[in-house]
Amino acid sequence: MGRTISACLVLAFFAGHLAVGQTAEEIISKAEDLVKGKTCKGTFTMTVVTPSYTRTVKMDSWWVGNEKALIVIRYPKKEEGNKTLKIGNELWTYLKNTETTIKLPPSMMLQSWNGSDFTNDDLVRESNLAKDYHQTIIAEDTVGGERCWVIELLPKPDAPVVWGKIIYRVRRSDTLPATQEYYDERGTLMRSMVFSDYRVMGGRTLPAKWGMLNMTKKGHRTELEIDSIQFDVQISDRVFSYRELEKRD
Repeated sequence: MGRTISACLVLAFFAGHLAVGQTAEEIISKAEDLVKGKTCKGTFTMTVVTPSYTRTVKMDSWWVGNEKALIVIRYPKKEEGNKTLKIGNELWTYLKNTETTIKLPPSMMLQSWNGSDFTNDDLVRESNLAKDYHQTIIAEDTVGGERCWVIELLPKPDAPVVWGKIIYRVRRSDTLPATQEYYDERGTLMRSMVFSDYRVMGGRTLPAKWGMLNMTKKGHRTELEIDSIQFDVQISDRVFSYRELEKRD
């Protein structure tokens, strides 16, 4: 009798997993697409918190997948009109006050974006998780009362990434991201992102708040909040041109 019950439990367990029918790659791909879309434009508020100050940045952003991105700062006044442009694997920043354009080398992708705990890579979406990492479901967990897949991402050989490992938790109920943890090559946790405030925006349910906690600098964190967003919209290639980058708004 005991063996029969055990066998039934095992079969039920695997049946539940097989019914889902999703691989780690499919789960991550869906989670990323839900929060990014093929194209996207929106307005965002970023709050940078440190032990000595708090600063707020408001910006407009446009993206086409992982290929193109433009970020234009609207606030504070002293930074208004500063821009970040990405085309392919090339990245530029434009400083309006000095009318200076600087091309950033690939090594700068993992540097802080505008003094925040997000990197240039985070904001312009250079990394492609499906392309750059092997993905494996390693466990299940609960975050904010939601059951989640725990997926380990390990860099593929020769992938142009610096993280030694990413642990990505995805909610089973709606395949939306719950948390992401970033480790260096020695296995040290460097930063942790928590998604929250799930609500309908741009015609789909999203985490409206993305909180990045810096694990190497005590008291440093950055909150990114979506103010408004539209997905799968037509965006002219002109938006991502070098000429537009230096155009004074």
